[in-house]
Amino acid sequence: MDTIRIVINRDFQIGKIDERLYGSFVEHMGRVVYTGIYEKDHPTADENGFRRDVADLAKRMGVRVVRYPGGNFVSNYNWMDGIGPRENRPTKRDLAWKSIETNEVGIDEFMKWATTYDFEPIMAVNMGTKGIEEAVALLEYCNSDVGSYYSNLREKYGHREPYRIKTWCLGNEMDGEWQLGHKTAHEYGRLAHEIGKAMKLVDPSIELVVCGSSMSRNATFGDWEREVLKNTYDEADYISLHQYYDGQDEGTPSFLARSLDMERYIDLVCGIADLEKKKRGSNKTLNICMDEWGVWSTPDYEVQKWVDEHPWQIAPPLGEQIYSMEDSLLFASMLMVLLKKCNRVKIGCQSLLANISACIMTEKGGDAWLQPVYYPFEMIANHAKGMVLDARYCGKTYATDAFEEVPLVDSVVTFSETDKELAVFLVNRSAEAETVEVDTKDFDVNQLIESRGLYSLDIKQNNAKDHHAVEPMDFDNAQFRQGKLYVDLKPFSFQMIRLGLQ
Repeated sequence: MDTIRIVINRDFQIGKIDERLYGSFVEHMGRVVYTGIYEKDHPTADENGFRRDVADLAKRMGVRVVRYPGGNFVSNYNWMDGIGPRENRPTKRDLAWKSIETNEVGIDEFMKWATTYDFEPIMAVNMGTKGIEEAVALLEYCNSDVGSYYSNLREKYGHREPYRIKTWCLGNEMDGEWQLGHKTAHEYGRLAHEIGKAMKLVDPSIELVVCGSSMSRNATFGDWEREVLKNTYDEADYISLHQYYDGQDEGTPSFLARSLDMERYIDLVCGIADLEKKKRGSNKTLNICMDEWGVWSTPDYEVQKWVDEHPWQIAPPLGEQIYSMEDSLLFASMLMVLLKKCNRVKIGCQSLLANISACIMTEKGGDAWLQPVYYPFEMIANHAKGMVLDARYCGKTYATDAFEEVPLVDSVVTFSETDKELAVFLVNRSAEAETVEVDTKDFDVNQLIESRGLYSLDIKQNNAKDHHAVEPMDFDNAQFRQGKLYVDLKPFSFQMIRLGLQ
């Protein structure tokens, strides 16, 4: 068996990990909010009606930031419907998902949840059916000291102290024809410029995220970014990218290679942003906010068909995808891409937190259970700390229709000076066992702390019936000798190895 080599050096580093890479996303869609994170009659409900079991699982998962309230939902959302006494809040039609929104949970309730469980909020404003006035009013409501109309309104409703939300998304997927209030790149760019300018007059300390493309295969990709940044570079701090992958029907090798498209996608957008920086002679480097990403195993047309056949329900069970061991491998590689690009990608939001394309599934009135994709996120978010090393891969590759050279084993290595630890993350894209050698001679390794991962004899296995069918296990397949780590990877597996340093 040919050994795959990974070479690392203490001095060769990609960048420092921003913990906001370990984020998630809560949208008023299906059962994400109602019977997902919130269920006031649930046995575990806290005093605000939020499910403690779900919040505890999200904390264990390592979630640091959460984007809210959408998503497509935000493009037809009036934030004022969700404030004040609940008995006075209107019940309205959500046109994005053809659902009924009760507005039982709004800005203040979300902020109670985020504050209680220590999640940093990322707030999105409606740029579909709303505009400058509404965005500025929402910012004043959330961030301004008492003394003006909207901040006084916040105090009236029981929240004297400002929320001080730092990061704000200017709309959602405005490049998409499906988006309510869809705009051309020029229309969006001009409006985002004016809204961003106004919002920073209210609170100069905030960071703004402008909409990039909603997927790498959009026909407008590239042209959209160029036009948007031409109009918004001065106001923007980040440009957002969204990316979901399906394609299991193409076969496992091609499916697991899709993370290379994500790498290329990020590189291209960074290049466009840097070109605009050069044109302007600017000192500011615009970074990436990958604020929606994940595996989308159910075709969009099936989700839309279900919505059309079951319209105008409260919290309908739409888009509740069931993930397999195979899905968890691509999911792991996608999160590893964010680490590999951490010099430019500063925020990442796995989509979504509960029930829809989710790591955490819930039963109304019952238990919460975990999908296989939960576990790579948990291991990476809790143990990939400090710096990402510029690891070099030497070994076997394979070809797909889209890529000539796909590493048979995907890898990321992180180094924490604080914890005195190296963490090695590996995805075996092969149907065969593979031996990996990691050259760690530049580090004084003194112990193998943990060797843990995810593996199933059946890569199509999921946790829908047996909630514990695919779970992490300890592996006795790693050895450290003479300055090198040797790992005998199982076929189609994800593995984490933690090494202690002198």
